[in-house]
Amino acid sequence: MGSYDVQQVCLNGHQITDTYNQYPQHRKNFCDTCGEATIHQCQECNHPIQGDYHVDGVIGLGSETEIPTHCSNCGNQFPWTKKKSTLQDNVMEQNEVNHFTLIEQVCSRFHLISRQLKNRYNDRQTLEIEDEYDTQDLLHALLHIYFDDIRPEEWTPSYAGGCSRVDFLLKQEGIVIEVKKTRKTLKAKHVGEQLIVDIARYQSHPDCNKLLCFVYDPDGWVSNPKGLENDLNQKEDEFQVKVMIVPKGH
Repeated sequence: MGSYDVQQVCLNGHQITDTYNQYPQHRKNFCDTCGEATIHQCQECNHPIQGDYHVDGVIGLGSETEIPTHCSNCGNQFPWTKKKSTLQDNVMEQNEVNHFTLIEQVCSRFHLISRQLKNRYNDRQTLEIEDEYDTQDLLHALLHIYFDDIRPEEWTPSYAGGCSRVDFLLKQEGIVIEVKKTRKTLKAKHVGEQLIVDIARYQSHPDCNKLLCFVYDPDGWVSNPKGLENDLNQKEDEFQVKVMIVPKGH
């Protein structure tokens, strides 16, 4: 007959180890994936979380133990169950706020994706993000994960004697995405000036209720990204502006 070991899981639902007792060296106080604290027993009744099933003298095949959603002793819901349910609801619920959040998530991961594309098998050709057009191409591809109707380069109404094109228009969602990539001649001051003009234009665009300005800054030309974001972000009843400078922390 076999027995169950104990499983250790972080509060966000990442498994640390399912052999808590057999291999104590695998225990961790905090998750190395997300940084959350870990638990190995129910916070309501202190019953151990069921881990790997093993039989003495029998070598297991290494199958991963499923992370439970509720305590088998008291039925209490584990913390990660509610968090995962809330995240899924936010993604699946179809409304303007969540569409905007989805775009923010894509933009926040853009730099990681760009770096990953450089690491291809046998040094095969890849997309190098060298200018604003490369940035637009990759972002356009990523937006197709969540959106079907993506309209590039729609003309905006004239402003101050000139006009320009919207990088991406999600007409059904009422969202416009403006894309910029910093360079030696386009640093924080010039980016800010351009975005101020863009924001004024988009306020009169008939299909723009929300504007997301994505500034890709892989070389760190913007010395105070959070400050620039705070200066330009705005939220009114009928018009919202969100500026995202990615990455940060140079």
